[in-house]
Amino acid sequence: MQTLPQNPEGALVQIIGLAILSGTVAGAVAFVHRWYARKRIPNGVAILAGVGTVGISLGTWKALQPFMGGNPDVLLLPEATRNIASFAVAGVTAVIGARIGDRATTNMAALSGATKLDDDVSRIVGAVGRMVTVTLPETIDDIDGYDAVSDETKETLAGSSFVFPRRITVTELRERVVARLEDDHGIGQVDIDLASDGTVEYLALGSRIAGLGPLLVPGTVGVAIRADPAFSAGAGDFVAVWRRSDDGAERVATGEIRGTAEDVVTLAVDATDARKFDATEQYRLETLPRQSRPEREFVARLRSADERMGVLTVEPESDLVGLPVGSLDSTVVAVKPTDGAVETLPVRSRLLAAGDDLYVVARPAVLRRIERSAREKSDTTETEPKENPSQ
Repeated sequence: MQTLPQNPEGALVQIIGLAILSGTVAGAVAFVHRWYARKRIPNGVAILAGVGTVGISLGTWKALQPFMGGNPDVLLLPEATRNIASFAVAGVTAVIGARIGDRATTNMAALSGATKLDDDVSRIVGAVGRMVTVTLPETIDDIDGYDAVSDETKETLAGSSFVFPRRITVTELRERVVARLEDDHGIGQVDIDLASDGTVEYLALGSRIAGLGPLLVPGTVGVAIRADPAFSAGAGDFVAVWRRSDDGAERVATGEIRGTAEDVVTLAVDATDARKFDATEQYRLETLPRQSRPEREFVARLRSADERMGVLTVEPESDLVGLPVGSLDSTVVAVKPTDGAVETLPVRSRLLAAGDDLYVVARPAVLRRIERSAREKSDTTETEPKENPSQ
């Protein structure tokens, strides 16, 4: 067997061959990752898979060269340059191969004539037309309480179609549509209504809020200051912020520690106190006795959850009149009757009456259906989606 080529043509052939190997391996890993995880593979993982294969190939070749009569010296400048170029090109082709493998997984069903198929639909099922096509509307609304999805994403989704197996209920069909939108397009929250034939009657999208914002109670803001916190102070502790003044010390504000990094402390303070801080000044923190603030903790946790709170009034002709609180598919945290005090955490057997104000915690889709039931009578039944006439 011959050693690695020493001429430029041979080196180019080696680099191209290793690049193809890297792209092929990365594409295969991306294909399997999308198939099982239903998410796009990170670039770092793809590069590691592709370049790692190249490293194994070069290492194995060099290790076997002494036994084949070749030159085992890998520290020569031509050899080192060739290896570095191989790794660099392999990294680029690994990313390209990963994108091709990812796209091949999501569009595999396109070979059978469909543009978008659910993972559970096989080519045999699609060939005989036993499918339900769900077409998204041209107009997509925003969900109240969530950041709006970008216009580019809405334009991409508007009018697009998904194909699913026919023998599923409306509830199952809705769950699969929501899973496709969340997994393939990074949507944080989906509110959708489907008719019995799979027609989308309503669609609204929301994105997940990231960072410190979702953990802040309304009326408070996060402020980063330079301070000398107490030795035992940590996230969640209430502190008083002091600054030096001509009179010795001045209390600036009171807040809650959300994070520390050396001498930088992130505080949650009232919005009115945020302007009192100076970025160039050094403060000192005094730990205060722990105060129980369940309302703040409740709001903070609610803002970071999938559910949100809604306040609705039971109309005289609505479906909710006379029903117990426990019959609602949600959490009722309070009920305010027309002529009485607020009842917190009402018992499940408590009957609803016309004029009651309900404070409900639920997902946006569930909350919207309850609001609709509180306004008017409805006659909705769940049936199996009908077969698309076009199939």
